[in-house]
Amino acid sequence: MTPPEASAGTARPPEPTFNPYDWATHEDPYPLYRALRDRAPCYYNADFDFWALSRYDDVLAGFRDPERLSNAQGVALEREQILEAQAVMSFLAMDPPRHGRIRTLVSRGFTPRRVRDLEPRIRALAVHYIEAFRDRGECDFIAEFAGKLPMDVISEMLGVPKQDRDTLRTWADLVVHREAGKEAVPPEGLAAAANMLRYFAEHVTARRARPVDDDLTGALIEAELDGDRLDDRDIIAFLFLMVIAGNETTTKLLGNALYWASRFPDQREKLYADPNRIPNWVEETLRFDPSSQLIARTASCDIEIHEKKIPAGARVALLIGSANRDERYWDKPDVYDVDRNTAGSLGFGQGTHFCLGASLARLEGIVALEEIQRRLPEWNVREEGLARIHSSNVRGFAAMPLEFRA
Repeated sequence: MTPPEASAGTARPPEPTFNPYDWATHEDPYPLYRALRDRAPCYYNADFDFWALSRYDDVLAGFRDPERLSNAQGVALEREQILEAQAVMSFLAMDPPRHGRIRTLVSRGFTPRRVRDLEPRIRALAVHYIEAFRDRGECDFIAEFAGKLPMDVISEMLGVPKQDRDTLRTWADLVVHREAGKEAVPPEGLAAAANMLRYFAEHVTARRARPVDDDLTGALIEAELDGDRLDDRDIIAFLFLMVIAGNETTTKLLGNALYWASRFPDQREKLYADPNRIPNWVEETLRFDPSSQLIARTASCDIEIHEKKIPAGARVALLIGSANRDERYWDKPDVYDVDRNTAGSLGFGQGTHFCLGASLARLEGIVALEEIQRRLPEWNVREEGLARIHSSNVRGFAAMPLEFRA
C-alpha cells in the first residue's frame, strides 16, 4: 500500500520513522512521539502497513469513534494476530451492539463491590512478598514483587491454583514479547497463547462440572442478561484477557512508578512526606509512562485527517503514550509531577472500550505502593541490571534491581 500524496504547498521537513518493533525505540519513545506530533500527526509506516495517530485530540476522538475505527478485527497492531485476536480477545474484538451485551454480562462478575472486597487480600499479598526479601536490603522488584502480586490477585479471582501461577505468568510474558525489528509473533509466543487457551478451556470445563460460585470464573458461568449467558468461548477469551491485560499492565505500572519516582527525587520526597499522594502517584505514572503504549483499530471507511487519507481496511494505531505527553493538552508534559491534575489521561483508554479492570489496577497500585513506602525505607532503583521488556504495545521492565535500608 502506498500512502496518498500530501497536498501541494510549502515543503515540509522529513517525517520521522516510527517502528514499534525497534528495541532502541523501546528505551525512550517519547522524543520520537513529539516528532510525530509535530511533523507527522497522521503517520504511515509502509514497511508494516499501518497508520498512527499521535496527538491527544486525535487519539481521544479515535477511542470515541467505534463506527469509523472498528474493534472487530482485534486491537493488536500485527495483522497476523487479527484472527487470533478474534479467537481470544472476546469483547475487545467486538463493535456495538454485541460488545455492549457481552461487556454487560462480564461486568456482572466484575462489580465494584467485588473489587473493593479484594483490598485486604491484596494488602496481605503485598506484605507477604515484601517481608520475604525485606531483610536482604535488595531485590529484583519485578521478579520478586511486581510480577507476582498482580498474577496472584488475578489468579485468586479466577480460581487458578497456586501451583499454576508462575507458569501462567511465563506464558503471558511470552505472548507480548517481540524480537528486535520483527512484527511476527515468535513461535514461543504462539505456543504460549495456545497453552493458555487450552489451560482455560480445561479450567472452565472443570468449573461447569463442579460449580464454584465465589470466584470470577463461576460468576461468569452464572452471569445472565435477558436470558443470555456467556458460552465457553467467551469465558475462555475473557480469562485469557485477564491474565494478559490484568497481569502485564499492573506489573509494568508498579515498576514504572518506582522507576520514575527514583528519577525525580523531588517527587519521591513529596511521597514520603505525604502518603495521601500515593493515589495520584499511580495516576501520574499512568499518564507519564503508560503500560499500554498503543492500541489498534481498523478503519471501516476512508478517513481524512491532517491532509491525508486513511483508506478503509487500514490498521490504525492510537498512540496512548504520545497523547499523554502532548503539549497541546498538558502543561509541561515531560515533567513527572505527583501533584498534577491527571483528568483526561488516556492510560486506560476511553469510550465504549474503557478498560474494565481499571478500578482493580488502581487498587492494586495504591495498596502495593503504600506497603512499599511503609516497609522499605530509602528505596532506590539501581540502574545497573535494569532490563526492559520488548513489545509493540506494552512498556515496562523485565528486571529492576531495588536497594533499600534493611
